[in-house]
Amino acid sequence: MKKVLITGAAGFLGSHLCDRMMAEGYHVIGMDNLLTGNLENIAHLFSEKHFEFYHHDVSKFVHVPGSLDYILHFASPASPIDYLKMPIQTLKVGSLGTHNLLGLAKEKNARILVASTSEVYGDPLVHPQPESYWGHVNPVGPRGVYDEAKRFQEAITMAYHTYHKVETRIVRIFNTYGPRMRVEDGRVLPAFFSQAIKGEGLTIFGDGSQTRSFCYVDDLVEGIYRLLLSDYPRPVNVGNPSEITVMDFAKEILSMVGNPKAFIDYRPLPTDDPKQRRPDITLARNILNWEPKVNRSEGLARTYEYFKKVVN
Repeated sequence: MKKVLITGAAGFLGSHLCDRMMAEGYHVIGMDNLLTGNLENIAHLFSEKHFEFYHHDVSKFVHVPGSLDYILHFASPASPIDYLKMPIQTLKVGSLGTHNLLGLAKEKNARILVASTSEVYGDPLVHPQPESYWGHVNPVGPRGVYDEAKRFQEAITMAYHTYHKVETRIVRIFNTYGPRMRVEDGRVLPAFFSQAIKGEGLTIFGDGSQTRSFCYVDDLVEGIYRLLLSDYPRPVNVGNPSEITVMDFAKEILSMVGNPKAFIDYRPLPTDDPKQRRPDITLARNILNWEPKVNRSEGLARTYEYFKKVVN
């Protein structure tokens, strides 16, 4: 049985990856410092014989006994509310944490897939964004701690691939949503669902004309799994190219929830907030034979069922 280490295992994406790798017959070692993760996301796995959990910060030395076949590095604060509150930890997990896990991959002769992000493109001047675009990032702005941590993560990952011949994979993740997102995440979808359910104002920054492209978590996990098993070492965009303005997205949520008390609440646009975001997934289509299958209305309906249970 092959063994996989998943960092950030108690988080939104990490927990779904634990489920997928368990279903595929792997022995899964979950690791999380629980800074933003929640053990409830993986509680159903604790009784499984082939699942184990380490409460550990990957910014410190990482040791896993025995053999290891794969590493999925998904540990990091991942929403603006988190990385603005924890800027140092965000930089450390992207730099020291990635360094530690690349060292572990080298020691174990394991393949490592690191979770990068569409944030490496910053506030893009090219649209949609292909992997060949180098980005438009403010390194000293408030979002820079996350953007530059991920850009460094990609650079050191490629260096280990080139210099140490470590088998590396890099996924650039675009806006993803689904069950297990934190209500207080700060990202647009949990904020909108929470506010609509409670009958509060849906917070729109600026005039709402900025765009996002939302990918359902099952589609993302499928893309990640295919990338892990591929032989392509360079970054690959995985996301849904179906683009929508934040204003239209808010209207979709309002219509779905149907709470007459909910309304639109306009706020000033934050510094360096991307005006448009849509992945060019040509590479994923060609290399992984992957594209998203779940349309937004279906994905939102599934996600709404989850938020109805967790929003108080």
